[in-house]
Order: sequence, then structure tokens, then C-alpha cells
Amino acid sequence: MNGETDQDVDSGKRQVPVRNPYSAASTRGGDGSRSGRTWIRRSLFAGAGAAAALAGAAALFLANAAPPSLDRAQRVSTLVVDAKGRLLRPFTTEEGIWRLPVTAPDVDPKYLSFLKAYEDKRFDAHPGADVFAFARAGWQAATSTRIVSGGSTLSMQTSRLLEPERGRNLARKIWEVGAALALERKVGKARVLDLYLTLAPFGGNLEGVRAASLAYFGKEPSRLTTAQAALLVALPQSPETRRPDRDPETALRARNRVIDRLVGQGVIEKYEGEFAKTEPVPNGRKPFPAFAAHAAESLRVQTPESPVIKTSFDRDLQARLENLARERAITLGDGHSLAILAVDHTSGAVRAHVGSSDYFDTRRAGHVDQARAVRSPGSTLKPFIYGMAFEDGIAQPQTLIEDRPTRFGFYAPKNFGEDYKGSVTMEKALQLSLNVPAVAVLDAVGPARLAARLKHAGAELKLPQGEVPGLAIGLGGVGTSLFDLATLYTALARGGEAVPLFETGAPPDVPVRRLLDPVAAWQIASALLGSPAPRSAVSGRIAYKTGTSYGFRDAWAVGFDGRHVVAVWAGRPDGASSPGLVGRDNAAPILFDAFARIAPRTEKLPAGPPEARQTLAELPPALKRFQPRGAAAPVLDAGEMPLAIAFPADGVRVDLGIGQGTPQALALKVAGGAAPFTWIVDGKPVAASNRRRDAFWTPEGRGFARLTVVDATGQSASSTIRID
Repeated sequence: MNGETDQDVDSGKRQVPVRNPYSAASTRGGDGSRSGRTWIRRSLFAGAGAAAALAGAAALFLANAAPPSLDRAQRVSTLVVDAKGRLLRPFTTEEGIWRLPVTAPDVDPKYLSFLKAYEDKRFDAHPGADVFAFARAGWQAATSTRIVSGGSTLSMQTSRLLEPERGRNLARKIWEVGAALALERKVGKARVLDLYLTLAPFGGNLEGVRAASLAYFGKEPSRLTTAQAALLVALPQSPETRRPDRDPETALRARNRVIDRLVGQGVIEKYEGEFAKTEPVPNGRKPFPAFAAHAAESLRVQTPESPVIKTSFDRDLQARLENLARERAITLGDGHSLAILAVDHTSGAVRAHVGSSDYFDTRRAGHVDQARAVRSPGSTLKPFIYGMAFEDGIAQPQTLIEDRPTRFGFYAPKNFGEDYKGSVTMEKALQLSLNVPAVAVLDAVGPARLAARLKHAGAELKLPQGEVPGLAIGLGGVGTSLFDLATLYTALARGGEAVPLFETGAPPDVPVRRLLDPVAAWQIASALLGSPAPRSAVSGRIAYKTGTSYGFRDAWAVGFDGRHVVAVWAGRPDGASSPGLVGRDNAAPILFDAFARIAPRTEKLPAGPPEARQTLAELPPALKRFQPRGAAAPVLDAGEMPLAIAFPADGVRVDLGIGQGTPQALALKVAGGAAPFTWIVDGKPVAASNRRRDAFWTPEGRGFARLTVVDATGQSASSTIRID
């Protein structure tokens, strides 16, 4: 911008000294000596310099000049920041420009001193235009017979950046002087400097020192090396020809010229300058930060007029959990993704929101926010079934309940492993996630009542149109999201009060809603604290529950300690089945790892009230053994139930990694009927008759397959699936 004729050097043009307009023959005159010609030449250039100085001085009297419009400076990039103001994700302006707002306190003082020394030594003293700079420029041109420096100040350059469409001519220069004077009168010198730092061009669609520092160095401009600061001073003079990502050699030469002049001016020591020259310039652009990309995208749409959107997130924690999701998604296999939420349940503030394993991974549909997606929650709603039973006084944690095949009308739930434990305590039934006891308790509590209670606490359950809550909702026969589950589990961590979650600003002005009474909430928390931990994890530190949706489509784990609730989802974004995807084996280890990345030690849950701790012997007779609603539900042998294929269900799509190496074997499971069972695929027997209710079949390739199972009585059941 200001400065020497470096642009001619950068563009490869030969520098041509300013020639005296009079020929040698016409200037010999008297004695025709060389000294005479030199005197005339210098006189002419001195006159030109004086004229320039007079023009500059005259411009100082443009007291009535209007300041440039600030509209361009107001069209800045939207920034999404964390709770401490640290950048999570910026967005380009509507014109596609990276123009990040920045002020002088945000920038390394070293850069500011370099900028003023190189561009405008008297910036802090002049009123916007520098008459001494005009005089110096004219004198240097006269004595050196070439243009050494201009008279443009940072204030004049800022005026030009605010209204760049005015062209380049003498009238433009005069306007710049008047505009700079008026601009400083209007906004003050500090604001002028901020405007320059925001608008200065740095090549391509980069404007402002903050955008340039992030793009070229991958960091904020608050801490810069001497070499980095010098490069940022050099680039705006010729931003396109000196772009490091296109011509690093030209950028290097321009930077070193800045360093040399700063050494000559005594701004930096010679040894510091020599060392700075050894630092390489960047040869490309780095990606801008994109932490909490899904949340940032959503918040920007919700608040389009906000230039800075402050969130409740912790950038460091967000980065750690994003790395965790990226690492673990790879172990799950191609096409799988993850979502993780971390919530401070003391306030409801979302501290981290990981919507997918990688926002930019198209193979895993990374742009889809899985934390907001509605899916079957599996067994993650069971704690609230038992909690309502404890609250109603129809059961206690040590109440015994039967775990054996049972039919509830036309509904005959089965345990996940199809084995049964007999008589167990309610607490143990919850810890082992047994299905039959949970449905028996839900039948007594009432599915419609459970759904209403969960909705009142802030979770919106999704049912097919026209459907009403039934017993199946206790095992995942309903739709919900990771956000809803995290909201519900805050109630277990807070003594029964569910707190609304928020990602921006202060907590919403919504009353805290009670989901369970304090005693029941603590009893459930205590039971979940005793759930078996995953391998290599320590039990008794995190209260948690897992879930697996029907058909192995979704794996869940939600847990809490004394401060945080963390919720994890794993699965395929397209909803396809993933044989072997189980909450306890796949989601729970990620949950425990997430807590380890939040803090080195988990915070203990508060101690419960004495009345919440009763042994079986201390319970009244009516609570020693659970009585199903009405008459005891009939206990059936498996053979009395109709034959059905439990997995894979009819019409599902199963990803077995066909074409990606050795395909996985598909687990086949049967429900009801009488053993032994024979499996047939596309008319051919694939598994010998046996008494087990599961078998395995490895397909030869992609496509549709017709599965049939036949039991000992001749009953048969079939399903058609698609193999990928």
C-alpha cells in the first residue's frame, strides 16, 4: 500500500528511474556542464516535492469532507465462539469473504509496532493525513530520481479499504486525505486501526489480519513470531502477487525486505532479523476452525443477525470429544458414525456437542447431526419405568420380580440374550437390563402415563401417526433423540428435577420440571452406579445405562456423575442394521472414555436419604415380591409362543462389508416355536437342525435373500432382507 516500489520487483518489471523531461541538448545552455544539468534536475524534483507537500498541506484544510461509509466494515464474518470467547467456527460473508472482526488488543503488539514503523511512523501523532510524509515523499523522489515512498497513512489506506470503488487518480488521493481526516474525527484513531486490521487484503478471499493468521499460520494473531508479523505487514502491499499459497518465493522476498527495513530503523535487533529470515513462509492455506460444526450451523440459522454467537461450549473439551468420535468410528467400520453430548447438569449448559464422527466425511454422512436425529432408544428408558414404580410405592429396589417368559396380551417380550434369570431384585433387573421385568413394571405403571411424564420433563417421544403409547415403548418402541435422553438423565443426576439444555447465552427462562421424587431418583441413580462397567473400566464411578435398538440399528449409552451427563449414540446414519452393534459393547466404552476426557477424576454423586436404603428383610410384606397388574400374567414356555424370526426382521438392510474383504457372518435368531430349528436361505438349507435359537450364515455377495426357519412342529416363518 504505502512503501517502496516493491510491486515492480514482485512482478518482474524493470525499475525505470524517473527521468528529467528535458533533453540533454536543451539543458546544456550556458556551459552545458553535468553539474548544471544535475542542478536543473534536482530543482525540478524539488519543485515537484514542494508541490506534493503543498497539496498535502492543502488537504489538511478539508475540514468539511465527509467520512467514508462504514457499511463494508460491518459486513463481517459471523463467528461462533465458546463460553470463554474462543473461536469455534467462522463463516464467510455473503460475498464469500473471510473477514473476521478483530481489534488491536487481539493482535500481537509486535505486529502493531512493525505495521506502524513500516507503513505510518507518525500514526499516533497525525490527525489522519501526514504533511511531513508528503514532503518526505516529494523530497525522496527529487533526490533519488525515483519514487521511494508514498505519503499515504494508515488512516488514508483505511478510507480506501472502506470505499475501494473510487479508482486511482489525483482526485482520489485528495479524497483519501479528506476522508481520513473526517474518519479520525468521527471514530477516533483506535477505531481506525481496528478497521484497518479487519479490512486489509491478504490475498484471495482473505481480509483482515485475523483471517490471514488463521489461514496461513493456523493460529490467532495474538502471538506471532517476528517472521510471521513481518509477513503480515508485507502482504497487503501487493496481496495477490505475494500470496504464500501461490508464490512463496515472492512472499519470502517481500517479508525479508520488511525485516531489513525494521532492522535499519532499529525496531528489531540485527540478530533477531537474521534469525527471522531463516523461518520458512507457509506454502499453503490451513483450514479454518470447525469445532461443533453442526451446532454452529444451526445457531447461525437461528440468529442470522448476530455477528458473534457465544455458546456454552468448552472448546478444549469439544476438540477432545471430536477426536474420540473420529477414532472410535474407525473401529466400528465403514459407514458408521458417532454422536456425543456432554452436559453440565448443574445448569443445563451443553459443554460439547459432537453431531457426527467427522463433519466433512461424506462416507459417514458427516453433515447430518446425529445428536438431533430421532431413533429408537432401546433400553435407555427403563430407569424411568422403575423410578415411577418406586415413586408410586408398588416396588422398591430390593423387591423381587420374576424374569421368565411371559405374555402380556398379544405382546411377548424376550430378553436380549434370550436367557432368563428367574427371581431377581428390581435393582438387579435394571442393572442387567432384563426385558420381561421392565415390561411387567411398565404394565403396572402405565405406558401412557410414562410417556406423559417424560414429555412433561422435556423429552418429546415420537410415535407413528395414530399410534398410542404401548408396552413396547419400554424396550425402544418409540422415537427420541440424544438431546432428549440427556435431558431426562439430568433428572436422575439432580434428585428428580430435569433441567432444560441450552447451547447459547444464559439458561432459558423455563421452570425446572420434576420427573421423579428425590428418593426414587436417588434409588435409580444408585442402581445404575452398580451397573457392570465395560472391560478395562472401573465400576462404581459412573451411573449409566445402555440400549440397543431392534435390529442392531442403534447403540446407546447415557451416564452421569456428580457434575456431568454424557450421552453417546453409535450406528449407521442411514438406519441400516449392523449385526453385533450393541450398546454395552460399543457405546459404553466410548461413554467411559468421554468421562475420562472431561476430567481426570469423576465427581461423586451425593449421598441419598436414609429411607432410600432398605434391604429385602426390611421391606413390608406387600413389597417383598412384585405383583403384576391384575391377575398374574401367564408364564409360557417358549414353544407355546408363535414361531417368528427375531433377527433379521423382514425388509431390513444389513451391512456385512461385502466387497471390503472377508464378509461378516450374519446372526440368525428365532423366537417362539419348538426346537430343533432348520434355517433355509433362498430354498437351500444353510444350518443343520439344532436346539439353539441362533445360527450364523455367511452370504456370497450383495443382493436380496429370503430367510426361512422351520421348527419341530412344522411351523415356518420367513423374512426378506437386503445384504450390502
